[in-house]
Amino acid sequence: MNRLDDRTVGALPATVTRPPYDRQRLQPGIVHLGIGAFMRAHLAAATEAAIAAGDLRWGIVGVSLRQPDTRDALQPQDGLYTLAIRDADAQGQPRQRLQVIGAVRSLLVAPENPGAVLDAIAAADTRIVSLTVTEKGYCHDPATGALRLDHPDIVHDLGHPHTPRSAIGMLVFGLQRRFAQGRGPITLMSLDNLPANGRVLRGAVLRFAEAVNPALAKRIADECRFPCSMVDRIVPRTTDADRTAVSQALSAEDRWPVLGEPFFDWAVEDHFAADRPDWTLGGARFVADAEPFERLKLRMVNGTHSSLAYLGAMAGWQTVDQAIAQAPLRTHIEALMRDEIEPTLADLPGLDLPAYRANLLARYANPALAHRTHQIAMDGSQKLPQRLLGTVRDRLARGLPVPRMALGVAAWMHYLRGVDEQGNAYAIDDPHAADLTALHQRTLGQGASAAAVQAMLSYAPVFGDLAGNEALAAALLGPLQSLQTRGVQATLDAVNRGELPA
Repeated sequence: MNRLDDRTVGALPATVTRPPYDRQRLQPGIVHLGIGAFMRAHLAAATEAAIAAGDLRWGIVGVSLRQPDTRDALQPQDGLYTLAIRDADAQGQPRQRLQVIGAVRSLLVAPENPGAVLDAIAAADTRIVSLTVTEKGYCHDPATGALRLDHPDIVHDLGHPHTPRSAIGMLVFGLQRRFAQGRGPITLMSLDNLPANGRVLRGAVLRFAEAVNPALAKRIADECRFPCSMVDRIVPRTTDADRTAVSQALSAEDRWPVLGEPFFDWAVEDHFAADRPDWTLGGARFVADAEPFERLKLRMVNGTHSSLAYLGAMAGWQTVDQAIAQAPLRTHIEALMRDEIEPTLADLPGLDLPAYRANLLARYANPALAHRTHQIAMDGSQKLPQRLLGTVRDRLARGLPVPRMALGVAAWMHYLRGVDEQGNAYAIDDPHAADLTALHQRTLGQGASAAAVQAMLSYAPVFGDLAGNEALAAALLGPLQSLQTRGVQATLDAVNRGELPA
């Protein structure tokens, strides 16, 4: 079977959408840090639509920050890859629609050549640097949002300006090189699941730049732009079976296709230092303020996704569609949205919350994605402050109960034991894994108690000012005891009957 590349793309089946433009004329206008599946299923897809409409200034330079695997898969394919949009037909049978994306013009691996990344940021054609580096990639304190100057990567970068490791270091030293070459400012755009992600990025960049050179920090603050954005599309990890199925459908080998659901929502503030693609052609919308959209997505989608993932993984429900098919969990997730999350959301003109809720449940039930609960469960220490604890804080400040939110937090704490209810062990994939598993063993490992719950809440990188909160501690104790002694199914039944303490 031939490999997918510029020579073979023209011979693909007529049912496969292909780039309708001359890729040799594509100019690199965007540098993207963190070229994983999530970015390739949304930013690249929306940019592809703008390029296909005739604007060839927006080719993407993709940068892998840690491993060469994406480069090694896509470079022999001339940067081409397949986006497989998957759902089910009226009979519930999985189906897919294939599109070959041509927007990625070149690929870099930062550890191999960090100078090339700095040069790409400084290049004359670059007008946007975007990021999907996950929450932990910002080297910040998730509870406060502040850059950690004691983070090992930040300490390294401040001492090695020509070989930075962190995304923040690459941005600052790339901008320093850019300004030294007499080139103008650019837009730095976070696409990660962080509240006020543009402001978090701006704060981290300016704090780092201040440590390098106060004049550089001032110029970045004055001239560069950091729009906030919200992206919503479920993108599961690609498996070997997915590679085989997509390659067979193409009649050409694609070493790294990406998967996504049909649903796509991207709200980005129209606040750019230079130019930007017309991403509306790919389904995006430019807004004056992304915050209401961010809150909607972080709490309704990401918050319920995390709650579902920890409960599902512990019960042995391996994928999201399997988990949401369990009636007690579906009842819980729907009530979590309706009764505890929705009252904390701002009004969005034209948004029908009951319809949004129903659509989200249908998205979770999509059998074609097979999104694994353990994938969603990773990096919980970085995700909980944004996805769950923001809602908890809002409700507690109003004196409102949090029984279902507390169950999600309790499920994360319970997940830290590293073994599910069938006795299957799993690794805790988290930057604080060592500290958290040790804390769990010292506290909840001895059985859930009021003292154990308070000890868990004292973990400042996750809980911050919620340490010692009596209302949250009381709400957590019952679910934790029930999860430990009765398991997920019985605990869900009890919560749905309103029997656990709130």
